[in-house]
This record gives sequence, structure tokens and C-alpha cells, in this order.
Amino acid sequence: MTRAAALMVLGTASHVGKSVMTAALCRIFREDGIDVAPFKAQNMALNSFATPDGLEIGRAQAVQAEAARVTPSADMNPVLLKPVCDTGSQVVLNGRVFGTLTAKDFYGQRTIFVTAAHEAYTRLAARHELVVLEGAGSPVEMNLKQFDYVNLAMAEYADARCILVADIDRGGVFAQLVGTFALLEPHERARFVGFVINRFRGDPALLGDAVEDLERRTGQRCLGVVPYLRELGIAEEDSVVLDVAPRPSDGGAPNLRIGAVLLPALSNFSDFDALARVRGVRFEYVRDAKQIRELDVVIIPGSKSTVRDLAYLRANGIADAICAHARERKPVIGICGGFQMLGRTIDDPEAVEATARHVRGLELLDVTTSMHPAKLTQQVVGRFADGRFGDVEVGGYEIHVGVTRRGNVDPLLRITRTASNETLEDGAITHDGRILGTYVHGLFDQPAAERALLNHLCGLCGRTPLAADAIEARPDPYARLAAHVRQHLDVAALREALA
Repeated sequence: MTRAAALMVLGTASHVGKSVMTAALCRIFREDGIDVAPFKAQNMALNSFATPDGLEIGRAQAVQAEAARVTPSADMNPVLLKPVCDTGSQVVLNGRVFGTLTAKDFYGQRTIFVTAAHEAYTRLAARHELVVLEGAGSPVEMNLKQFDYVNLAMAEYADARCILVADIDRGGVFAQLVGTFALLEPHERARFVGFVINRFRGDPALLGDAVEDLERRTGQRCLGVVPYLRELGIAEEDSVVLDVAPRPSDGGAPNLRIGAVLLPALSNFSDFDALARVRGVRFEYVRDAKQIRELDVVIIPGSKSTVRDLAYLRANGIADAICAHARERKPVIGICGGFQMLGRTIDDPEAVEATARHVRGLELLDVTTSMHPAKLTQQVVGRFADGRFGDVEVGGYEIHVGVTRRGNVDPLLRITRTASNETLEDGAITHDGRILGTYVHGLFDQPAAERALLNHLCGLCGRTPLAADAIEARPDPYARLAAHVRQHLDVAALREALA
């Protein structure tokens, strides 16, 4: 059986650009005629994605698969950890829920996950010419290295050549690189082709002789200094990207102010990436009750811990502010866990999410939810069930536990789950159209659906509809990313190392 060549992207720390660099390399190699696929043995993220066959993987690997122009599969991310508290995570193994484990329990069952990662990689490598692997965090966390099967141990299993990415925008890039290489064992260091200085701002001349000094100190080649790329337009994996100031997308006075509540267990925040790019819309994350007074529309997003996050909203006065917002006849939208919170009650008889068996919701939608252990992961296509939105096609995916039943409200969507071919009604909308809920992630990613939703909200808020050019045709962001990275990275050296 032929096995793919392997290139691994490691980083000096979390959020240095490994995921985006992996996506860039996937597109670059695809453009060069190589059949390439991404892989990450273990990912920790609340941003996840449903594959076409109804399995769950990290959103970053779905993005990388899109860059590589291949269908996302569970083999690309065999182990996904979704934190539910400071000490425990839900473990998704080969696309299905394995259980909720503490760190101690997870390490105690490490052999299961190592075996799954190796088997998934072997299957993936048999189907492609090249696999670009992504590491996690730093490969030299010495207190964890004995348990680490994601970084250098995975590189050894795949017989991968490695590159090390460091983020100069965060500061301390020289210590990051020198320290990381110093902590590697000689046989580990021998796998490296070189290092990349990522997210550089300003004049490259400011680096002076620093690059040559780094090469001398590390004994490694600098493969490139990649400038910071603004408005990337690619879904991020880490919620650290949410720590940004709100802004109108057109730089002027917004027509519509929309805020999504920043929940402690916020999941699938990529739902809102498209909103930040619409002219005339100011999108922001809501961190306290006072912000809600300034908004036209409030969105309660998805949550990995719906009941706990609902308690958080109540404890911080945000729940009361949302209800006051609704009493003023301003729109409220709930997505997935947020949809469940908008209802009358959430029942959890089997303690799927919390010890409370019965929780009162915000009572803004006449729906009730019952939690069940089985998680639904499906891609969906369909149309709005409510005629106010027009005959608009929608698409997205579901990732949730729980079944929600409607009372005296209409469905929002009619959808077909692509893996099961099941057709059903989804979500709910009040008769006046002001309170909406859905289980479907990614509605704003479809330009026609996004325009229909936003114009509906503009009408409710007494605002003019969106301008004809408010939602621009989105160019292929991976082509732009690949061209940018190719210009500043020695791709030829990588190809030579893989030969």
C-alpha cells in the first residue's frame, strides 16, 4: 500500500498561525497538482463542523480540507476535545461522542486515542499523495511531552518533515524559536526543514541581521518571513480572535447594530464571520448587559453547555437585558444552544449537560427542549418556511444534543439532512417575526439567506434595506492566502525536503 509523503506544521505556541499556515500549504500543493489532505491527531476547540456523512470534526480541519479541495472526513481529525468546564472535555472520537472525561481520565485512556490517531492517519495517507499535519500548542511542553501524541510523536509515526512557525506579532519571537529548538532532542531536531516567522508588520529591513542570527543560534534555515495578512476571510479556530473591537464593515455609521452574546462556552462563533463583512452592519460581541441597550438585534449563539451558560446570563443580568430588549419589540435570534435558551423550559432528565433536571428558559419562544445523550451531526439544505423571507435556499449544518418541540409558533426552516435524507421543519419564529430560533449553523454564510435575514431585521427595526452591494461576492480566500504565503515562503525547499 502506497503511503503519502508527510509535512508537519508545528508552532512555538498556540495561536501562532499553524492552522492558517496548514490551510495555505494545502492550497499551494493542490495548485501545484499534488493530491493533498490535512490532518490533526487531536484538536481542542468548540468550533466544530459536521462532515457530509454526519460526523463531527474541528472546524479548522474542515477549512483546511476546503483549501485542499477535498471532502472533509473524520480521518482528518480523529480526536476532538470540546471543553465543558475548566477540568473536563467532551471527547469526540472518529466523529462520534466518546464521553466526557477529566484530564486525568483522558490520559489514563491515552492508548485508545493514540491508536485511533494512527489508524485514521494510515487510512488518510493511503488515499492521498501528501498529508499536511498540524501540531497542537508547543511541541516542547516538557510536563506534557510524555503524553503528547499530537506533535513530535505523530511526526515520527508519519515520518514527517517539520517546519516551526512563530508569531512575531505577539512579541518574543527570538526566544520562542531559540528556546523551542533548544528543547528538542537531536533526533527530533533532525526532522525540521526550518522555521517561519509569521505575521510580520512593517518594513522587513527592521529585522536587520536578526534572521541570520536566528539561523546561527538554531542551526535551522529561515524558510520565510510572512507579512501579516489583513481581512483574511477564513474561519478561525481559537476564540482568542473574539478579543477585537467592534467595527462597522463600511467604516461609517451603521444601518443595523447586531450583537452576539459572548457565552463562556460559546461554540461555532464562525457563524458570525460573514456579518462582520456586510456594509451597513456593525457587529460586536456582547460582554455585559449595558451593551444590549445600544443594539438593534441580539443573537444568543451556540453553546457547549447550554444550561450553565443560561445560568451565567441570569447571574450577570444579561438575561434580563435580553428580555427587556424583546419587550421593546426588538429582534432576538437564538442559534442552537441559544435557540434552546429562548424557549420555555429545558429538561435534562439524564443529566447530559448539568445536574439540574428542569430549567426555566427565557420564555421568549413557545418551545420546549429535552436533552438526550445522542448528539446529532448533519449537514442540511432547505428553504425558509416563512414566506416573509422569500423563496430563498439555505444551507448549513447541525451539531447539537436535545430535541425541541414547538408550541404556538411557526417553523423557521424546512430542511433536508443530507446524510440521512430526512426532511423536517426546523426552528421557530413568532407570529410577528421578532423572535427567531434555529439549530442550523452557517445561515449567514449563504449570501441570499444572509440578505433575506438582514433585510427582515432591517424592516423590524425601521431601517432601510441593505444596499445592493452590501454583501459582496466573496472571492476565494484560499487563493489569496496561498498567493500571499507562496510569495514569502520557500516552497521549493519544502518540496525538495519531501522528495
